[in-house]
Amino acid sequence: MFSRFLIVFCLLLVTAYVNAAEVNAQQIMQNMSQAMKTLEYQGTVAFFKNGRLDTMKYFHSCKNGQEQERLLSLNSPMREVIREAGKVRCVFKKTNATFVNHRPVRASFIVDLPEDFVAIQNVYSFKALDEESVAMLPTYVILIEPKDQYRYKRKIWIDKVYFLPLKSEVYDLHGTTVEQVVFTDIQVNNGTTVDKSGDSEKQFDIVDHQTELLAIDKAGIVLQQIPSNYHIAFFEQMNGEEEGKQVDHVFLSDGFSSVSVYVETKAKDTIVGLQVLGSVKSMTKIIGDFQVTVLGEVPAKAVQFIAQGIKLKK
Repeated sequence: MFSRFLIVFCLLLVTAYVNAAEVNAQQIMQNMSQAMKTLEYQGTVAFFKNGRLDTMKYFHSCKNGQEQERLLSLNSPMREVIREAGKVRCVFKKTNATFVNHRPVRASFIVDLPEDFVAIQNVYSFKALDEESVAMLPTYVILIEPKDQYRYKRKIWIDKVYFLPLKSEVYDLHGTTVEQVVFTDIQVNNGTTVDKSGDSEKQFDIVDHQTELLAIDKAGIVLQQIPSNYHIAFFEQMNGEEEGKQVDHVFLSDGFSSVSVYVETKAKDTIVGLQVLGSVKSMTKIIGDFQVTVLGEVPAKAVQFIAQGIKLKK
């Protein structure tokens, strides 16, 4: 009898420890989210994705609640990317061309984060692992595991002093690293101003890809099935590659993962079915005179599930 009670007591202790660790991990993530938005910092960041490595200088500033992120490439093609006020600008140094995209999603260049970590507990679990060092700084290590087959596992290394993300990795369903972002050095500017040197204001030949954001009921399709916790972030209508052609774009997100749904007139050479490009999966199907493509850095089951439930409005 006593041994049975001891076993139950130990199980309760383990459960309490696991719950406390998950709550602590969420609090660390929330602290990181706040730090990323409000602190001024800069450093050198290496981006590895789909077999390509890019190293860039990174700058983050915040003034009167308005964020600005800047990336300066250290290798060709030389370019500068700026995110601020709901738009992203890409300036190519060689041609002096500037491309502008307007998006209502406030995703960081470093790591995508949900607004509410508690709200996604049903699809993700958070766990604090043993501490490690990144860029010679001690970090918390947070493991983010999905509870279904519709999103990837992640791990984030968070600076213990300022709660800034120094490293993040995304893993596919086999545990292979498909994306990595890591600071090789970082500087937090206490009371000083982030270096904003650059010549983006001198650029010309601006191509502005501003599109009209509409209510989702204006879309020509119905999304009958979406994985849990994915929500429609925005719907827009864009100009297609051919003159006079229109492309509908529905953007879905769960905070960490995102999926795009494109609807356009059927092309003669359309390849239907599942396509794989590294960590990016896409599913294309024909509905009447239209082709629908579901694309995102998510498992194949996610794009297939969403695509299967897409219907054209009558």
